[in-house]
Amino acid sequence: MAQTPTKAQSGGGRGRGRGRGSDRDRGGQNEESELIDRLVHINRVAKVVKGGRRFSFAALVVVGDGRGHVGFGTGKAREVPEAIRKATDQAKRSMIRVPLREGRTLHHDVRGRYGAGKVVLRSAPPGTGVIAGGPMRAVFESMGVHDVVAKSIGTSNPHNMLKATFDALGNCNSPKGVAARRSKKVSDIVARRGDTGAGAGAGAKE
Repeated sequence: MAQTPTKAQSGGGRGRGRGRGSDRDRGGQNEESELIDRLVHINRVAKVVKGGRRFSFAALVVVGDGRGHVGFGTGKAREVPEAIRKATDQAKRSMIRVPLREGRTLHHDVRGRYGAGKVVLRSAPPGTGVIAGGPMRAVFESMGVHDVVAKSIGTSNPHNMLKATFDALGNCNSPKGVAARRSKKVSDIVARRGDTGAGAGAGAKE
């Protein structure tokens, strides 16, 4: 008489498969948990319809990994958590990489503009801290910048400030990137920058 397989024997393969899948899921969750997200602004939007007003919420979120990658996104929904989730998902898809000097500041001063908004970002020596306000501070903290001086001119709209800031960050270059573009060595670029500063200092002393 043939024996029927027990529940443990018949479902053993499927159980192991679920275990491996859950491990992969946990690994993805760990990667997602490493991201730093900042809620920059949330606005209540009213749409006038027949019978009254229909309210919804628009969220503005900045996401970064603390190692030079950062992005921002917007989301709109009937509930605040859903709007934040949509904005976070969009920010993760639009992340860019910004080269950092010593992992703490920008390589050089840079300007950005969007509409009426203008921003000026300046590299700073160690110990300066993040001197920036509003949405720009959220960008630098999410990106992992520890020393920077930033100023916004012409607007206080968080959307325009963020877009102007990302326009400036998109123009940031590193000595490695400049050397590769000009077919030179990194030591030539850095040495030339140092010699220029020394020559300027000598001229000032004379």
